[in-house]
Order: sequence, then structure tokens, then C-alpha cells
Amino acid sequence: MYALFLAAALSLASPGGDVTTTPTALPPPAAVLALPPGLRQRLHAEVLSTPASEAQRLEQLLHFMLDADALGITYDEGATYSVGETWVQHRANCLSFTLLFLALAREAGLQAQPQEIRNTLSWRQEAGTIYRNNHVNVRVRINGRQLAIDTSGDTLIAVDRPVVISERRLLAHYYNNLAMQELERQNPAGGLQLMAMALDEDPTYAALWSNAGVLHVRMGDLDGAERAYQRALVLDPEEDGALFNMIGLSMRRGDAKRENDFRRRLARVQQRDPLHQFMLAIDAERNGAYGEAIVHYRQAIRLQPDEHRFHSALARAYLKDGDPRRAGKALKRAQALSDGAVRAAYRAQLQDLQQSSN
Repeated sequence: MYALFLAAALSLASPGGDVTTTPTALPPPAAVLALPPGLRQRLHAEVLSTPASEAQRLEQLLHFMLDADALGITYDEGATYSVGETWVQHRANCLSFTLLFLALAREAGLQAQPQEIRNTLSWRQEAGTIYRNNHVNVRVRINGRQLAIDTSGDTLIAVDRPVVISERRLLAHYYNNLAMQELERQNPAGGLQLMAMALDEDPTYAALWSNAGVLHVRMGDLDGAERAYQRALVLDPEEDGALFNMIGLSMRRGDAKRENDFRRRLARVQQRDPLHQFMLAIDAERNGAYGEAIVHYRQAIRLQPDEHRFHSALARAYLKDGDPRRAGKALKRAQALSDGAVRAAYRAQLQDLQQSSN
């Protein structure tokens, strides 16, 4: 999936063990968004040398970033870079793309701000740790209209609408990403250095404190982990990463009462989370439990009725459960909620379903 961003690491692994403690290079905040002189020179020579309207300048800027004969930036989930590094590497994830576009847009005189989408359907598991992702993009104001510049296209399933964030919050995301990369490299000490920089930029972001707790666990510091998780829960009592991690911490300490308390709190949050319900449905469908999958797909739809992919998945589950009539109804709803090529694909699927049912 495009536009992935590491935002909540949920620790499943045992604390301690062999870890690397190599000091981590700490890029200063001012360097992250700085335009290197060579890149500024290219921007002025190739984009800004002729007059253009705001809309034309935006189009020119995107071509400058993406065209193979210009910067040729390609998507890479793991490419968390500063503006200068992205220029050199020609690779970017959603965060690096946002940083680069912001720097170029501001040099070009466009009104651009970073945006954050907190809850998205994207996660992965590596070496005993689950990484749940969120997403950032850019809002640009062109001739009075607000436009989103985003690497994800229609591939992102999100619960929350994008909200404008400060530059410091964006930098907190940057240092958090680097900290999570150090965690993957078995260097939690270096990760904590970077996480401290993230928290300096935005100490109000609960997910950062949850991630800091994971790093403390990997250092064998369970008391430090608990303080970080509790700080996250003060900032956001429904921070699912911190709730999940407190369950694991309580288990390690043999505190069954606290474990059950945190399980109940997490269950209440997940019951209201359409993405969690969607993932439960996918898991049930993969295991052939189509009736259970239908229940969870329907719950996801109740919580987020306008997501066309939920209705499409429900149609698929109905079809596997031997109910083509309800499958067709769900597919019609998916078609109504979509547009363009996606809507045409649903129309074709619906026609195939109707023909096979005759």
C-alpha cells in the first residue's frame, strides 16, 4: 500500500536480549526541511524561471518531483529522509514526499500545509513487534480551493479526515519514523535518542509516548515503559497502542487484575473502530467463517457507512456464503459510493454476478 507511515509500535517481544547501542546520528530540525543550494538552483532554473498561475505552478512542481527527467522521486515505504536526502536518493515514503513538497512549494510561493490522517488500515509485523501506520500529506490552496497532494491515490482506507498539523508535529513524525527504524535494527538506545527529539517537537502526541514505552521495554526498563504508556493514556485515554502495550506489561508482571482492566478498555475502543472490525472480518473470511465475516463487515459499515471497500468486501463474503442476492445489493452500494475506474470495475462485477445468477 502507498503512503505508509510508522506511528504506533505495539510491543509483543520479550524485553532485554542482545541489542545494539551504536550512537545514532541526530539530524537537527532546521536541516530536515532545508533546501540544498543545488536543489534550489534546479527549482528556479527548471520551474520558476517563467511566469505561471498558481494552478500551472502546482502542475509544474509535481512534474518536477515525479518525472524521470527531473527529480524522478519514486515511492519507498522505508525511505524516511530529509529534503536533501530525498533529492539525493530519489526515493520517498509519504512523510519524505510531504517534506520535499512543502519545501519546494514554499520556495515557489504556494500556500502549503502538512496534514495528518491518524487512523488508516495498514500494519505489519516484524521481529515480534506490530507496526500500525498512519499517514501524512499536503494541503495546498490554489485559487481559493483546498487540494490534497497525496501519494496514496485511492489505496488508503482511513477512518479520520485529514487535519492540518504544525511543522513541529510533522518533524515529530520524522524523528519517530527514524526511532522505529532503529528499533527494527535492534538499536533501542539509538531509538530512544531519536524519540526524545520527537517528543521535544510535540510532547502532546500520545502515540509517541506509546512508542517510547516500546523502546524502554526493549531496553529492559519496564518502569520507564509504564511511565511512557501512562503518559500516552493521560493524553489520549483511547490510545490503542498504549492500551495494548499495558496489557502485555501487566501480563509480564503477573498482575491479572490490571491486565483484565486494560483488555476491557481496549475492547471498548476496538468495538468502535471500523478498521479493527474490517480486519476481524478479513481474518474470519480467510478462515472460511463467512457468517462471522459478514457480522464484522456489517459492523464496520455501521461505523463507517461511506467506505466503498467495506461494501465490496461484504458482497464477496455474501457470495462465498451462498447468498448472491445480498451480494448484489452490497455491490450496488459499493458502486454508488465510488467513481471513475473503481466504479466501472464494480459495474463489471455486478454484471458478471447478474449473468451467473440467471
